[in-house]
Amino acid sequence: MKKINCYKCIYFYTTWDEKNPRGCKYFGFKSKMMPSLVVFKSSNNECKAFKEKR
Repeated sequence: MKKINCYKCIYFYTTWDEKNPRGCKYFGFKSKMMPSLVVFKSSNNECKAFKEKR
């Protein structure tokens, strides 16, 4: 798996939810883990939605 840094992605955001502080606007979910890890664990593929911020 190629390591994807969600902090550099345009779809990443920080939530106000203490239990799920990280979110992905592209896939529409919040999680404790980095969104790229959630995508990898659920699909066994690296995140194809990653777009680096300018």
